[in-house]
This record gives sequence, C-alpha cells and structure tokens, in this order.
Amino acid sequence: MTANVGNIDRTIRILAGIALIAWALMDGPVWAWVGVLPLATGLFRFCPAYSLFGINSCSLKK
Repeated sequence: MTANVGNIDRTIRILAGIALIAWALMDGPVWAWVGVLPLATGLFRFCPAYSLFGINSCSLKK
C-alpha cells in the first residue's frame, strides 16, 4: 500500500471520523458509525477509492 492521502486530507479525515464516532456513541444515528472509514483511511494514509480513481493528495515522493 502506497500512501495516497496527504497531510491536510489526513487531518480532515481523522477529525471527521472521530466526530462521527463520538456522535454515534452519544446515542446518535447508527449510520454515524461510518466514521470508522475516514478514521481508518486517515490513520493508514491510504484510501482505496483514491487508488481506484488515480487520485493522490500525498506530496511524498515514491
């Protein structure tokens, strides 16, 4: 897995994921557990959808 998620994108994903999970834990809707996905992609710096569409927001050299 090559990193394809940049720093700003990563930060946004992690914050959004944490916010959605916190909302789900505070009796929010069940669909808020979808926050696990952006949290995981932010932590691993890899997004399968980005790979599929050839998108790369990471500025790291290969």
